Amino acid sequence: MDETRQDSARQAALDYHEYPKPGKLEIRATKPLANGRDLSRAYSPGVAEACLEIKADPSTASRYTTRGNLVAVVTNGTAVLGLGNIGALASKPVMEGKAVLFKKFANIDCFDIELNEPDPVKLADIVCALEPTFGAINLEDIKAPDCFVVEKLCRERMNIPVFHDDQHGTAIVVGAAATNALHVAGKRFENIKIVSTGGGAAGIACLNMLLKLGVKRENVWLCDIHGLVHEGREIDMNPQKAAYAQASDKRTLDEVIDGADMFLGLSGPGVLKPEMVARMAENPIIFALANPTPEILPDEVRAVAPGAIIATGRSDFPNQVNNVLCFPFIFRGALDVGATQINDAMQLACIDGIAALARATTSAEAAAAYRGEKLSFGPDYLIPKPFDPRLIGVVASAVAKAAMESGVATRPIVDLAAYRERLNGSVFKSALIMRPVFEAARNAERRIIFAEGEDERVLRATNAMLEEMTDKPILIGRPEVMARRCERAGLPIRPDRDFEVINPESDARYRDYWGSYHELMARRGVTPDLARAILRTNTTAIGAIAVHRGDADSLICGTFGQYLWHLNYISQVLGRGSLSAHGALSLMILEDGPLFIADTQVSPIPTPEQIALTTLGAVRHAKRFGVTPKVALCSHSNFGNLDSDSGRRMREALALLDAESRSFVYEGEMSIDAALDADLRARIFPGCRLEGAANILIFAYSDAANAARNMLRMKAGGLEVGPILMGMGNKAHIVTPSITPRGLLNISALAGTPVAHYG
Repeated sequence: MDETRQDSARQAALDYHEYPKPGKLEIRATKPLANGRDLSRAYSPGVAEACLEIKADPSTASRYTTRGNLVAVVTNGTAVLGLGNIGALASKPVMEGKAVLFKKFANIDCFDIELNEPDPVKLADIVCALEPTFGAINLEDIKAPDCFVVEKLCRERMNIPVFHDDQHGTAIVVGAAATNALHVAGKRFENIKIVSTGGGAAGIACLNMLLKLGVKRENVWLCDIHGLVHEGREIDMNPQKAAYAQASDKRTLDEVIDGADMFLGLSGPGVLKPEMVARMAENPIIFALANPTPEILPDEVRAVAPGAIIATGRSDFPNQVNNVLCFPFIFRGALDVGATQINDAMQLACIDGIAALARATTSAEAAAAYRGEKLSFGPDYLIPKPFDPRLIGVVASAVAKAAMESGVATRPIVDLAAYRERLNGSVFKSALIMRPVFEAARNAERRIIFAEGEDERVLRATNAMLEEMTDKPILIGRPEVMARRCERAGLPIRPDRDFEVINPESDARYRDYWGSYHELMARRGVTPDLARAILRTNTTAIGAIAVHRGDADSLICGTFGQYLWHLNYISQVLGRGSLSAHGALSLMILEDGPLFIADTQVSPIPTPEQIALTTLGAVRHAKRFGVTPKVALCSHSNFGNLDSDSGRRMREALALLDAESRSFVYEGEMSIDAALDADLRARIFPGCRLEGAANILIFAYSDAANAARNMLRMKAGGLEVGPILMGMGNKAHIVTPSITPRGLLNISALAGTPVAHYG
């Protein structure tokens, strides 16, 4: 069975590399090339202008070419993963994989370069000759000690960052993990004894980094395949190993392990024995990083040292030391400030950023990617997970700041806070467009009540609200359940301490709440007994009554259940006077900009009056996001060419809008393709008052609007903000069950702004 599984996994990996097209990379143009005009700019004669600008000022290469965002991953294939010297060609899948990681995690373009050159000096010559092409060089999988020679020569001769990731990337992640391991163990770098096995490029780099963090040279004991590195030893020595030679008559790992606080293994399987661990200091730190089989398995360590803090290089154990936590983000920061090198200050800043992030609250996105794992700082969570989207903002900005402060930045960033926000915007699609909403919310203080307070997504959103906003969250649910789920999710917040709770089972306001509900609904067939039952079990009704009575300012509900079910209770309680739900607006964040869609939920077949009100509400909200509204009233009909139901209603809505002077551009009725394609629209209706593509689509049927929303979300990679309930004076919003914690945070920011700010 094991052999069958292995064969299946092997074939799946090969298929991944072969289909639907060979390899993991392709090159795509970033500029249009659709006609002769484009061609004359992309190539002759227009390209000459860019060439002359760069000749006159070489620094402009980062403006007119991809160089400022282009990294070379260079290898000669002499030390590839655990495969050894497999040669340059066989190493290509690994280098392509590295390039993919650069793109995925930091949006850095990358060429993989595999060179048939075993001589380190000649290899360095080739790499140095590549400087005009690249903004930085990532050396990869070059055997020791050749890698030391190549890196040294390249750093001396090149004016761009050169970074051997096997050395320094590993060292940075080990440094971050060690920083937090000592934090958990209550120890300090300057006091610990370290025993290390390996002596290769990564091992030496890790030890060098630990010295920079405060470890004393005399407290480091390095062993390799020949035993302890000691003074006078001649076999298999080089200057890098010699720096750690001990004046001792001990010769083996078994002899030097006694009392060690930390074991650092970058060697091979089974090197560290359980009986050795038993003789280490209390609660030892074991970093067994050999892949795929570590120097000792975690279960073997726990059997003799239950309090040990353990890290490996594998993803199936806690605390995976993975270079992807480092290299995309250190290169991102270095490239963005035009750094000439990656120096010690930048590497230490990277360590601090990674370590601090693990000690902070775990992101909801990371929790979703690693569902089922407890991501709470402690012995089993020393460093963040690779898919934690906060890494780019925290680490890259720290690296950029260190580069500027240490004097190696040629393009300093003036506003680091804005830079960090821009980085976050590259992974949190909603970050940039939500910025004005969050700024408005921070200048207000509203009480936001969540109907489904026991949902983990709500708890994560609540934690983020407390960190980023001034609004006061109120959660409906059982406090003991919330506390357990906060603990399980690694959230520091607790009910009644950090946020107010309404407990349906025992809240002192229960009598007043059901009484208020009965008063509102007595003539709609609701008896006192029914009012009591609803206000004991229906959290949406409880939240609506809380807003009605003034105990909260805005309700958020809908993480489970059907939209119109929630809307029924909201309308019963809050839909009075001038307040009446007339549409739901979804903001879809797409690659080419925002697109608003309405009505996605409320009215299956809206009247012309409802369509006009929905249009006005959508326009107000678009302005709130800093978007200049361009509205298309959408129908199967184009400017009267069909006598259809949707066409008639849209034409009547247009007439209602035309009855008054409007400060925004709108047009209709038209099909979706005409709304988004100005050329098509011009052929159909040359006198159209709408220019360019519409950014607000108002539909004649909620089914059509909801279908468009879901197609954009599921197939076009669109990110939804909303739905935003219009017509209720910002007193309630109903989300959908697919909402994420960040989506809830976004809607809470919308709810957290008084309606006067955008009405």
